[in-house]
Amino acid sequence: MLLIGSFMIVELIGGLLSGSLALLADAGHMLSDFIALMLAWLAFRIARKPADHKRSYGYERFQVLAAFVNGLSLLFIALWIVIEAMRRLIDPVEIQATPMLVVAIIGLLVNIAAFVILEAGHSDNLNMRGAAAHVLADLLGSVAAIVAALVIHWTGWMGIDPILSLVVAVLISRSGWQITRQSAHILLEGTPGDVSLNDVGHLVGALDGVADVHHVHVWGLNQEKRMATLHVVVSSGADTDAIRRQIETLLFDQFSIGHTTIQLERAHCADGSTSEIPCLRTQGCDDEHSHA
Repeated sequence: MLLIGSFMIVELIGGLLSGSLALLADAGHMLSDFIALMLAWLAFRIARKPADHKRSYGYERFQVLAAFVNGLSLLFIALWIVIEAMRRLIDPVEIQATPMLVVAIIGLLVNIAAFVILEAGHSDNLNMRGAAAHVLADLLGSVAAIVAALVIHWTGWMGIDPILSLVVAVLISRSGWQITRQSAHILLEGTPGDVSLNDVGHLVGALDGVADVHHVHVWGLNQEKRMATLHVVVSSGADTDAIRRQIETLLFDQFSIGHTTIQLERAHCADGSTSEIPCLRTQGCDDEHSHA
């Protein structure tokens, strides 16, 4: 965060002196990186707070919220670059190639260092991925600025600067969309992509003593911590404690679900509401607790 924030000022000055949109766009993106990294750091700090009466599951999801904000900011940055690049294609601006090249090379080195630092962390964490996506986009912006500076120095063609900026904008928007989509899915308590509710129901339903499985829900507080709730109808005389332990072990081993709430039922389901998935029949399921 401090590394990116310090160089952002240098790149802003370099972009203003040289007139390069690629440098100004990268400086603007570095400003968002500084904010994104600060938000990511803050998210990790807040996530350490223990659960309380108001946040019974703790603060883990703040990391996902930070990733969502970072993803949206990437999309807005890409849009700004596109608008400014189109304006400069219509009305070219004189660019000084030498200061642009010097600042872009230093920026590339700074971004490589920042990216290596982030990659040394938890690469599967969505919050960390959002922060790394910002820095990676900056790295690409620095590469584009170097190429643009060299082309301008050799040929004097100013159009290369906004054209390469458009290429960077496309790459930024792609990363932004992926981070935003994945974090929004978690915030909406969507089912993890590698989990099938039908598979969960059928595997649990295949256990001895289980007559029916319904009201199956799987979601995550973040990408790592998964939770599940389900209603299980047990056969007459079945050992409910043993069945519960088997289900918990099965869900953890097969789907990495660490927190499970299981409602065990001997007769009809008391919940008359409907479920988004059909009753998962094993040994038969009458219509009074088959929620389609």
